[in-house]
Amino acid sequence: MPPAVSRAVELLAGRRVTVLTGAGISTDSGIPDYRGPDSPPRAPMTYQQFVGDPDRRRHYWARNHVGWRHVHETRPNPGHLAVRRMEDLGGVNGVITQNVDTLHEVAGSRNVIDLHGRYDRVICLTCGRRISRDHLAERLDALNPGFADDVPDAEIAPDADAVIEATAHFRVADCEHCGGILKPEIVYFGENVPKARVEKAFAMLDDADGLLVAGSSLTVMSGLRFVRRAHKTDRPIVIVNRGSTRGDDLATVKIDRGCSPTLTTMAEALATRRTRPGSPATG
Repeated sequence: MPPAVSRAVELLAGRRVTVLTGAGISTDSGIPDYRGPDSPPRAPMTYQQFVGDPDRRRHYWARNHVGWRHVHETRPNPGHLAVRRMEDLGGVNGVITQNVDTLHEVAGSRNVIDLHGRYDRVICLTCGRRISRDHLAERLDALNPGFADDVPDAEIAPDADAVIEATAHFRVADCEHCGGILKPEIVYFGENVPKARVEKAFAMLDDADGLLVAGSSLTVMSGLRFVRRAHKTDRPIVIVNRGSTRGDDLATVKIDRGCSPTLTTMAEALATRRTRPGSPATG
């Protein structure tokens, strides 16, 4: 076991931690991240562009209509399953994820805060009604027969997006109830995470004995603030991420490795400790 992983296990043994995850935990499920060491430059659409420019909004929905199918078919990887196992062992009180792919929930984690929303829900910006992305897919298929099948090799992005060309003929679906603009229930760049959701996440962290960050570069404040909160309240912090993060100087232990093998090793080591004679699990 690498020394840093061993130190992390020693630190986390006997503690209940909150897990904060980013795009890096989902790369092994086939969802590339925005800021990993090998990620190409990306310019995600902002909230202002989405609501203010009908052409950009049409192009977004055309791309999303293809990319959504890919994310819809992805499955949890060993990293997600390791987090669930640590939760089963009593070592995790909940997960705060910056991802919108719902893979922690699919993996069986029971207490998940989707900080940036979920890809599988859509909201009307006028009347506030919510519908499933499955239902919207049926409507978009009816409006654009065969469109998604014409671009099977599109590049997939973390927000269920895909890079394609020639979307001018794509027809966008508006709200069935009021005709308003439909938007994925995802926090866009330039949009704030709902205050109640942030407060719920802080309460989860405050109820824990430490913080485990997995697969996040902590580039944006929505994730970094939890590391700062843990540091301010003297909670130990373990960061698992390929490459540097904005929270490295606050980490108690930093592990520069992939999430799947590292979290799996940690979960196995913590499980072994709990079954040893004299451990907290066995008395």
